[in-house]
This record gives sequence, C-alpha cells and structure tokens, in this order.
Amino acid sequence: MSDTSKPRERAIAREQSYVDSAYDALDRQRLGYEKRLAGVRTQSELESAGARTERDSFATHYEDNLRRIRNVENRLVLGRLDFQDGSLEHIGRIGLRDEDQEILLLDWRAPQAEPFYRATAAQPGPVVRRRHIQTRLRQVTGIEDELLDTETENSSDLELTGEGALMSAMSQARDGKMTDIVATIQAEQDRIIRADSTGVLVVQGGPGTGKTAVALHRAAYLLYAQRERLSRSGVLVIGPTPTFLRYIDQVLPSLGESDVVATTIGGLMPGVKVTGQDAPLANQIKSSLLWRDIAGRAITQLLEKPLERSKSFLIDSEKVTLRRRDVEAAQKKARRSELKHNESRDIYARALVENLARQVATAKELELEDNQWIVADVAANRDARREINLHWLPTSPVQLLEKILADPARLASVAPELSQTEREALYRPLGSVVTEADIAIIDEFAEHLGSFSTDFEKHQREAAQARDAELSDYVSETMSAMNLGGGIVDADLLAERVGATGPQSTLAERASSDRSWTYGHVVVDEAQELSPMQWEMLIRRCPTRSFTVVGDLDQRPVGSPAGGWKELLGRLAPQSHEEELTISYRTPGTVLRAASKTLGEAGFPVRSVRPARDISGSFTARPTEPKNLIPSTISAVSDWARFLDGEYGPGGGTIAVITPEALTGQVKDSLVDSSALDQWSINTKGTDVSSRIHVIDSAQAKGLEFDVVILIEPREILVEGPGNLYVAMTRPTRQLHVIHSTPLPEGMEEAEN
Repeated sequence: MSDTSKPRERAIAREQSYVDSAYDALDRQRLGYEKRLAGVRTQSELESAGARTERDSFATHYEDNLRRIRNVENRLVLGRLDFQDGSLEHIGRIGLRDEDQEILLLDWRAPQAEPFYRATAAQPGPVVRRRHIQTRLRQVTGIEDELLDTETENSSDLELTGEGALMSAMSQARDGKMTDIVATIQAEQDRIIRADSTGVLVVQGGPGTGKTAVALHRAAYLLYAQRERLSRSGVLVIGPTPTFLRYIDQVLPSLGESDVVATTIGGLMPGVKVTGQDAPLANQIKSSLLWRDIAGRAITQLLEKPLERSKSFLIDSEKVTLRRRDVEAAQKKARRSELKHNESRDIYARALVENLARQVATAKELELEDNQWIVADVAANRDARREINLHWLPTSPVQLLEKILADPARLASVAPELSQTEREALYRPLGSVVTEADIAIIDEFAEHLGSFSTDFEKHQREAAQARDAELSDYVSETMSAMNLGGGIVDADLLAERVGATGPQSTLAERASSDRSWTYGHVVVDEAQELSPMQWEMLIRRCPTRSFTVVGDLDQRPVGSPAGGWKELLGRLAPQSHEEELTISYRTPGTVLRAASKTLGEAGFPVRSVRPARDISGSFTARPTEPKNLIPSTISAVSDWARFLDGEYGPGGGTIAVITPEALTGQVKDSLVDSSALDQWSINTKGTDVSSRIHVIDSAQAKGLEFDVVILIEPREILVEGPGNLYVAMTRPTRQLHVIHSTPLPEGMEEAEN
C-alpha cells in the first residue's frame, strides 16, 4: 500500500463514521414516524367521527414524511466544507440533527451551504477546503478534495467546482432517467437556483447547459425557502412531452419534494385529453390572442341570443307570453351578477320563470307570493323551459369549440378577422380529435363559461364546502391541544388532506384535477415553443406571476413564436429578467462545434456554448445508398450497443435513433423486426424511457439525452427546421453518428473532417 493511499483511506474511514451517524439520525426519524403512524392506525374503529378525523389527518402527515425519508436515502451525504476558523459543515439532501439537537447535516438549500457550490480558488471566502463525498447506498466509496486557499492557477478558463465529481457524473452511462445534480451544481447554476422568486426569471441556455436540472433544483429550493407559502399552493412544472416528464420524474422526489404537479400544456385541462395534432396553419391560427375576443363573441352570439319574436304558452289554462324585452332584461340581470355564463344561468332563468308566473297569477287573480305552486308549474312546462334555455344555453368549453369549428357560418360570425383560407384550415367535423393547441382555447372558453354542473352536482359541492369548514375548525382545535401548530403542518392543510379521500389525497393530485387551482410558482421548460394563448393559460394559474422560464431560442421548431424572450413572454415581459447558462455539461465539444458550424452555414447562427469537455472522435458520418439506409442503421445500432457494453457493462448506456418525421415509422418497424437487435429493448412509442434503444423524431427528443445518437438523413431534418436539426445533433453525451444517403448539410461534412 502506498503512502498516499493511507491518508486517503483514513479520510474515507472518518467520513464513513460521519455518514453512519447521519443515517442513524435518518433511521431515528423513520422509526419515530413509523411508531406514530402505527399508533394512529391501531386506534379503535368505534371512535367518534372527530377522532377518526384526527387519526386520518396525522396518518397522512406521517406517511408524507416517511415517503420523503425513503426518497432521500440514496446518497444522503453530499460533501463537506472546512472553514478557516477550523470548523466544518457536512452538506446533505436534507437537514438532520443528532440526539442532542445539534446540526449533523446541512440541507443543501440552506444559506450556510452556498459556499459548497459558489466558492472558487479565486473567491474562496472563508472556505479552506471543499470535499465531495461519493457514496453507494450507505457506503462511502470515495472522496475528492479541493483546496481553495492556494495560489495554484487553474489552467482552464472554466471555473468548475468539484471538477472530478462533475467529470465522473458526466461520464456515467445514461439509463433513461434524469438524476439530480445536487452534488455537482456549478456556481452559475447555483446563482440561478437561489435567485429571488419575485417576477419571471428567464434562463436562456444552449444544449446541455443544465437548464432543466437547474429549473427542478430551483423548484426544490423554493419549496424549502418558502415552505409556508408553497406548501399550500404547490409548484407547477410544464414540460414539452409526456416522455420528458417520465424522464425527469425522479429528480424532485430525490430532493425530498413532492408538492409538485408536472404536466404538459396539453394536460392542463382536467378531463380533456389531447388525441391528435393540428396542421401547421391551424396550429398557428390557434396560437393567436384573437381567441380571447372570439370567446367573448361566442358567448353572446351563440349562447345568449336575443328572442326574435314573442312566444306564447298555455300554463295552468292561462295564456302567457315571453317577450323580447323580458328576455333582454333577464340577460342583463344575469350579466350584472358578474358571474360566468353557466354560473349566472340560474339568475337569468329565475327572472323569466318569475315573469311568466306573475302573468299566470295575474290572470287567476292570485298573489304569487302566496301561491308558489305557480312557479313550479311554469318551471315544469316543457315548451316554456325549452324557450328560456335557448337564449342562455349552458354548455362545456369543449362542446362550444367543437360547434364553432364544425360550422363555417358560426366561425365566420364569431371570428370575422379570419380569412376564408384560415377558416377552412380550422374546420373539422363534430367528434373530431382534440389537439394541444385547442387546450388553451378551451381554457379561455372555460374562463368565460364557468363550471357546468347539474343541480345534484351543485348540491354535492355546497355540502362538501360545509364539511370542509367544519373539518378545518376541528383539526385546528386538535392541533392546538397537541402543540402541533407552526411549520408546514397547519389546520387547513391537514383538513384538505383528510377531506380529499381516495386517489385525490395529495396536494399535487388535488391541484392537477382542479382547473381553477392557482400555484405559488410555475416552472416552464422548453418555453421557447409556447404560444401567446398558452402563456395566458399559465398566467391564469399563477396570478402572482412567479415563474422560472427555461429554454433555448436556437432550438425553436418552425412555427414557434418569433422574437426574443421579451416578445415571447407577452404580458409577463415587464416582470422578467434574464440569466444565461453558458457551459454545456452534456455534449462533447466536437459535436457542439459541428452543430454550430452546420446551423451557421444554413443561415441560422446559434449562441456560443462552451463545452466542459471533449471526446476525440465523438462525431462521425457514414454515407450509404438509399436502399442500404435501413440495414446501415441496424448495423450501426448493433455496433454502438456493443461498444457501450464494453464501456459500461452489458446493457449499460442508451442509444437514440433520430429520424426525419417521414422516416420514423419505417425505421421503427425495421428495427423491431430485426433479429440482430433482439437482445435489446426498443422504445418505438416514445413512452418507455427505460428502454435501451429509442427510435424518435427531433420533436420527441426535446430535453432528453442519450449516450449515443444515430442521426438519419440530417438534410431532411434541416428541411423540417433548423431548430429541429440543432436539437437532434446535441442530444448525445458520448457519440453522434450520422448515416446519410443524401449529401450532408453544408458545414457538417467539414466538421466531420
């Protein structure tokens, strides 16, 4: 054993002792919650309703904490800071105290932990040494020390903290799931993560700069720093595709946070599912803020139509007349209520029913107030009820949009600004698919229409509200008696969790099922693609306008909004400020330069991104004949899979075959049918992130990364859009291999040479 290895082994042994202490503290927490949970579960089933409420409230609280402990158990301890005064602090995923209530582990989000991510040799502050601790399960496997008070100059112009740990993380095989970067957050990333939550923080960053990871760690930081506010409202995370959401779904739980709703724009309307895609022109038209005006016109012109001529009915043997002025008066009364269309319908209908009832009472020489049976008879009259309904039609937002798009005359009436060509592009028959662009319009219609409920559903809602109020009062009294006030455990929160039985038991689940839920903070990934109507939908869900917006303007597909971030953000622009991430931790420098050169030659220069590393030979291109395109692809997949087996062990690493949209289906079918690839799992539906081989187009590749990317016919992808090709070229962490039967785009061949 060498002399240098002995001090290292002693240091690892000392850290192992500390890690053991941290896990002992975590286990004590776990045991305490398990005992309390077992206690409330064994209480008698014959207890009172109030006692059952108390039991269920605290059972939910204990279950939440046990879940949090399970999620942070792996790699619990991240590192250590040694200070000039001789003190030291250990940094971890969550904060822990020992049995004497002394701080054992600092939460990585605590202010005292900032130097772990910010200190550099140039600006060490009070830090003498930063130590990264590598662990596997509960075992320390290695340490990496950085002495920060030396005069040693860094030969690189990149200020990377924990460079060894960072390079190790960058070199690991990808397995289809994003991991957190809490142990290797860099200074420029940390400044963004800990930035104030007021207003709109825009994070512009090129491929591989960690935009998504930074946004998710920022969400975790805000949930820690603003626990009281965000524990009630939660955080909304918007991603570009369902596959992307599955890719990132372990990051926040691993950081101890679960009060987060993650969805796509298409998933923001509960009960409405996206089932199809729009043609480019229809998608562009549906992106316009013009739909805000169309929504208002549709309500008044289609649902609140005036009565053209008086109608008479025979009720209780008396002739009564529904007059135009009476309908207008009832409509005005309903509008003055400032309730939404569906919600104000009762006001409108009651006014007309009472008007007709007074006519009956007058004819019979009766006092209406003493003969309410007349009101019931009018309301029960089929002809009168039908005519009243026709001039204040209740409907759902989906039904309203369907009726408008299926009727050219209706569309022309409510949207006179659209040309004949545009109206024809929007036409679709009743019962057609719902597209992602429809969702923002449906949401706008819902804002005007309000809820669409039967009388029974209204009664149920009112009864539930009464129960919630009673439940909150009871839990408040119980908590006071048990000295459990303060922190994130408050009466209303526990009452909500108890009241939401069955599958709707967590804050995130309740928020995702409630269109009117307002979030404390919203994170938007791939934000460069959102339309003006989609931004309006998000503003509605966060009235405080506290946003983290991340994206790359250079990765915009054709048809996305033009302009800079100020233009894209619309009404959010005045509250926004922009930060930029400049270092790519994913893509080798050779691949980045090839992508930049290719896009520049195509007339679309991209922002400069500095690579944190390079890999020799990481970009290769192989020509083939059109008839050999599929066999060449199968051969390349097999070769690169075996290469990854040699690098990471059998099954290690992931491969993406990124194709032009027109070829995706053919390539998928061919790879699935190939006996040469039988031993490896192939994801052909874009949903199974755990597969080793993925066949996708550039749109499905957004936000994802793979060890190897096999890029098919890049010239065709460039025709789809320069942003599409830029996305496709910058997905690999290890190798970009191009297969082409047509000439390479200008700049790409030079880069390969």
